[in-house]
Amino acid sequence: MSGNYLLPLMAVCGLAVAAVPADAAQRRDEQNDARAQMMAGKVKSLRSIENRILPKMAGSQYLGPEFDPSAQVYRLKFIRDGRVIFVDVDGRTGAILRRGR
Repeated sequence: MSGNYLLPLMAVCGLAVAAVPADAAQRRDEQNDARAQMMAGKVKSLRSIENRILPKMAGSQYLGPEFDPSAQVYRLKFIRDGRVIFVDVDGRTGAILRRGR
């Protein structure tokens, strides 16, 4: 067996590892934006949003949040029966804006 297959495999693994820090940095920026807006009284805390929405999603597994600072919208992600469900919540009011796949 030739070792020629190792180079493409190593390249793919390198790309996967390189993508992680960028995603982690983006999540950290989202968290910082959400916290800053919450501290300024512009949006509700993620905890209060989760406390309101999670009970409405019984039977689903919670995957986590995202925050869009320009729209002031939290997107909570769930999975049920192999399907991902997004729940968009107004960060100012806590109202559900959209629930779908």
